[in-house]
Amino acid sequence: MRDVSSASVLQSTSAPVVNRSNPIAVGTIVWLGSEVMFFAGLFAIYFTLRGVAPDMWAAETQHLNFPYSLTNTIILVLSSFTCQMGVFAAERLQPRATSMWRWGMVEWFFLTYAMGAIFVSGQILEYATLVSEGITLSSNAYGSAFYLTTGFHGLHVTGGLLAFLLVIGRAFAVKNFGHREATSAIVVSYYWHFVDVVWIGLFAVIYVLR
Repeated sequence: MRDVSSASVLQSTSAPVVNRSNPIAVGTIVWLGSEVMFFAGLFAIYFTLRGVAPDMWAAETQHLNFPYSLTNTIILVLSSFTCQMGVFAAERLQPRATSMWRWGMVEWFFLTYAMGAIFVSGQILEYATLVSEGITLSSNAYGSAFYLTTGFHGLHVTGGLLAFLLVIGRAFAVKNFGHREATSAIVVSYYWHFVDVVWIGLFAVIYVLR
């Protein structure tokens, strides 16, 4: 009897452990899938209107400032790298810097927030310039397509900035930075990387393939 009981205990302790995915991370990925469909619809609208009025597109795209937009794009793309550095710090359960050369999640996310804010500010300035040149949301089909696609993306970037503030505030609010806080940082990074990838596609379509 002792041999049977000891064997059963040994079998139970050596049984494989099932590692389940974090439901918050899975839910975020599923939600981002729906966002992919949303932006796919915006791309379809843009290409449809462009195919209907190619001459209008050729004339209106001359107002776009490619070097300015490229600089703004580089800033947003680089923010993905700083965001990921913040994730690495969160995975080490290091919320704040331990030295000048070893930043924590908070410092990296603050830098990411600043770069995202610069991008949004740059986009607003670009809108002001285009409006002064007569390109508005209701001016023609090009204006509607341009502001709808870039505007909805700008709103998503703004939402990401608010998410960074919430994660940073949570890091200061809790006494012990644990896996739950690290998961929040990882989920926000999923969203931010998604926003960056979408903008690369928009930049290529709107500013490069004019």
